[in-house]
Amino acid sequence: MSSIVKFRLFNTSNRHKLYAICQIQSRNFSSILNPDSSTPLSSKEKSRAALSLLKSEKNPERIIEICRAASLTPESHLDCVAFSLAISKLTELNYYEGIRNFIDELFKTRPDLNNEKFICNAIVYYGQAGLLSNAFQLFDKMPQLGAVQNAKSLNALLFSCILAKNYDEVKRVYLDFPGKYGVKPNLDTYNTVIKAFCESGSASSCYSVTAEMVRKKCKPNATTFGLMIAGFYKEEKFDEVGKVLEMMKKHQVAVGIATHNIRIQSLCKLKRTMEAKALLDGVQSRGMKPNSVTYSHLIHGFCREGKLNEAKDLFKKMVNGGYKPESDCYFTLVHYLCKSGDFEAALEVCKKSMEKDWVPNFSTMKSLVEGLANTSKIDEAKELIEQMKNKFPSKADVWSEVEEKLSK
Repeated sequence: MSSIVKFRLFNTSNRHKLYAICQIQSRNFSSILNPDSSTPLSSKEKSRAALSLLKSEKNPERIIEICRAASLTPESHLDCVAFSLAISKLTELNYYEGIRNFIDELFKTRPDLNNEKFICNAIVYYGQAGLLSNAFQLFDKMPQLGAVQNAKSLNALLFSCILAKNYDEVKRVYLDFPGKYGVKPNLDTYNTVIKAFCESGSASSCYSVTAEMVRKKCKPNATTFGLMIAGFYKEEKFDEVGKVLEMMKKHQVAVGIATHNIRIQSLCKLKRTMEAKALLDGVQSRGMKPNSVTYSHLIHGFCREGKLNEAKDLFKKMVNGGYKPESDCYFTLVHYLCKSGDFEAALEVCKKSMEKDWVPNFSTMKSLVEGLANTSKIDEAKELIEQMKNKFPSKADVWSEVEEKLSK
């Protein structure tokens, strides 16, 4: 049986017959996920195996076969991540017809996926692949699949347009579709539209959206204003940020640390990290406590600006203050310390990260190992290589090559 099966009939009885065929295919494909064992995998084990294989797979047909073998569903977060990764890889490979055929096949062969949740996910996947016409077709076809167009599917379509970076379509859907399909927008609808305006450099248009929300008795929330704040910072319209903060008070939405984190991150993206640090100092002076996200934004900002001493001091203050850095914070610091040539400090941070079972990516670790070797710390470099071999046996040969070059 070919890897892509073409189907012509689409009534209920045929769907169930095809589902049976698909189940047989899935059993045949199971060796893809677990080639070294005859023991059946659990659903979660299948998902993990699929995700691991998808990360390195470059053959488009093989990518689709991996997804088939895992019988992915929208109910599992892990499966959604795997689906999204598969769509991204197929898009990078320009395998658009394969994406269309695969999603169409899923609707025809798996009755368990003929539900609102997967339809909404599929609409988003089409947008992720830049196949907006297919997203619109699927939205139109929802009643035929036993689902109704509602705010959830409308929001999926809007988000699909954002992923495709087609902001004109976002505006058209927002203005025309509620009336055309009898769908009442909800808070997520308005927030998605505001996100689109801010991403496209039209943050000022958000005022009309919030006015519409008030007219429709839909109360804006912290996300609404957070998106606007980030949008105005991106456009460097700092006076507008102040206006949004006043709007928050008017609508009785608390200006908490999450809002200040958006401001701090936005300033850091503009390479105004010292201003962001001053903002943190002001927040603390008013009795509001930062969190690990606050520090991570600032550390990343200082690193990007090459202010490594400030980043190291802030990291130390963060840890000593009882805050727990996330993996990304460790990885960022190790990367930029290596880039600046401070391999001793990079090693110290890397060790703390690895104690938590968080390992920076290969290029960062290779840079650290080579940097240590070049600064007469060959023993430390070899010790790290040994740890990498034990941690990632599949890449042991690659690390052996790195080690050989250190000796020359």
